[in-house]
Amino acid sequence: MGEHTVSTAKDDQELRAFTKALLADVKALEMMLERDLFETGVRRIGAEQEMFLVDRSMRPAPVAMEVLEAAKADFLTTELARFNLEANLSPRVFGGTCLSEMESEIRDAVAHATGAARQVGAEVVLCGILPTLRKADLSLANMAPIPRYFELNRVMSKLRGGAFKVLIKGLDELDTTHDNVMLEACNTSFQVHFQVGPSEFARLYNLAQAVSAPVLAAAVNSPVLLRHRLWMETRVALFQQSIDIRTASAHARGGRPRVHFGDRWVKDGVLDLFREDIARFRVMLAGNRDEDPMAVLARGEIPKLSALRMHNGTVYRWNRPCYGIGGGAPHLRIEMRGLPAGPSILDEMANAAFFFGLMASYADEHPNIHEKMAFDDAKANFFAAARHGLQAQFTWLGEKTYTAAELILDDLLPAARAGLQGAGIAGDDIDRYLGTIEERVRRNRTGARWVLQSLVGMEGKTTLDQAYRTIVAGLIHRQQSDAPVHEWELSSADEGAEDPRESFRTVGQFMSTDLFTIHPDDIVDLATNVMEWEHIRHVPVEDEEGHLVGMITHRGLLRLIAMHAAGEGGEPVVVSSIMSPVPVTATPDTPTLEAIELMRKHNVSCLPVVESGRLVGLITGRDLIDVSAKLLERYLSD
Repeated sequence: MGEHTVSTAKDDQELRAFTKALLADVKALEMMLERDLFETGVRRIGAEQEMFLVDRSMRPAPVAMEVLEAAKADFLTTELARFNLEANLSPRVFGGTCLSEMESEIRDAVAHATGAARQVGAEVVLCGILPTLRKADLSLANMAPIPRYFELNRVMSKLRGGAFKVLIKGLDELDTTHDNVMLEACNTSFQVHFQVGPSEFARLYNLAQAVSAPVLAAAVNSPVLLRHRLWMETRVALFQQSIDIRTASAHARGGRPRVHFGDRWVKDGVLDLFREDIARFRVMLAGNRDEDPMAVLARGEIPKLSALRMHNGTVYRWNRPCYGIGGGAPHLRIEMRGLPAGPSILDEMANAAFFFGLMASYADEHPNIHEKMAFDDAKANFFAAARHGLQAQFTWLGEKTYTAAELILDDLLPAARAGLQGAGIAGDDIDRYLGTIEERVRRNRTGARWVLQSLVGMEGKTTLDQAYRTIVAGLIHRQQSDAPVHEWELSSADEGAEDPRESFRTVGQFMSTDLFTIHPDDIVDLATNVMEWEHIRHVPVEDEEGHLVGMITHRGLLRLIAMHAAGEGGEPVVVSSIMSPVPVTATPDTPTLEAIELMRKHNVSCLPVVESGRLVGLITGRDLIDVSAKLLERYLSD
């Protein structure tokens, strides 16, 4: 999330002062480019490793600050949520054994974080979206205590002028709203950096835009969000929507969200991107302002351009331009932000090697890719990769069409190999990393496929809650080996042989969510048939907005039949005339024991589960009997 030192920027004068500093930074950058002050003639790579923290129940553990205190490591830092961490890796010259050295550094960083996490009862897991996340985890109480994050939330919420809305359609459909930016904390990434020279920036940035799609297609690892099976890489859709602060008028004009791929090829250089983002996206944060950068240049020194870097950190291009200083010299980087964390460190490094190899190869083979591919095709390919992974259909150079898998195996892996060889990368590393990509694609076993296939294999054998917890436990276990995901066995219900009480602590863990409901104005005959067809004894009654207004029960229908038999019937009876009021409801976080007590106290055989005023589930006496049977079985087996 970038620089942490911010001021609240609550008054217009402060924002104007920061905007002036931002424009001064752009002017200084322009002068630095004119004077050829940037480091050139060298390629460096780097990366940022994000990770989740989970507790013994495989759910988010909001203990990042405690882990950082225990770790005492400068390379570890916070991310948006208290259940996230980030490791910043060392930059390396692109050549020789740089890739295997980076892999070793990641392993050391994750191992160090894991050791610190275990001191506070947590574990580290690498995945694009944690399968066990619940909406209740995304409160401001779980936001890392960093002023920048809270100020971003305040400003974005104000600009949004209402709840953040997320609508993603995949195998399932997720349609939800949230009152803060913490939905973004569902995402963790493996962000790779590629240093380029100013004169080559435009063509290499365009190459990064083009090759991001096939690299992402092979890397997808985020198929589940809030128990909904959505895109193969749901992070892409979620990130764009979770911090979308466009007004209705901006939407109507087709305005660009702050998370975006872009709309056109870059023509001239990095200034094109920085200027466009300043013109399109208003300043949201006012950080510490540096000395006048022109005065710094006049002394023969290099300015930090902190205002430009701060603003750039609030605009989230999937390939983001970056300015930095290393060894006393300024440089430019392309940050590829599309790759998810996990599923294994080897898989992550294989993804990075694939990207770096294509960048190196295409820089020579297709230096003017904008002449061979329409920008709209590059953009469409990226989102197709996020939706469908290796099954995506791409329009590639010369308007030829391929599936992602065909393109990778037939054309791109040989190109990436040539690029890595040309950069002098060690042969054993090339074979290891590109071989991992090849086998993953041939077997059609991405991280996303592993999660989805594991879920299918556990269907009907365990609760949905325990299935997701089993998957997270399986991720942690498998990530501790050196095996890539295409060699992993699927997670199974047998593998999740932990204490089953962890799956029944709250009603949200075992409630029925596939509900049949009716409206107050429906006729009772409809309710009767629904109950008969679906073999259920309770039907919730909802109004047009999804609010629970009553219940139809099997007992109530028996009373109605008795009335008709006594000659009291006549015109069709509507549901509202016989539905029972709802004496009590639960929320997904209601403890199971409390729910049992509520049902006893109010003498009801079912308990509707309501969240944000709307019906989200139902538990019945039968559900509680099933829970008791599972717990008793475990007790007797012990």
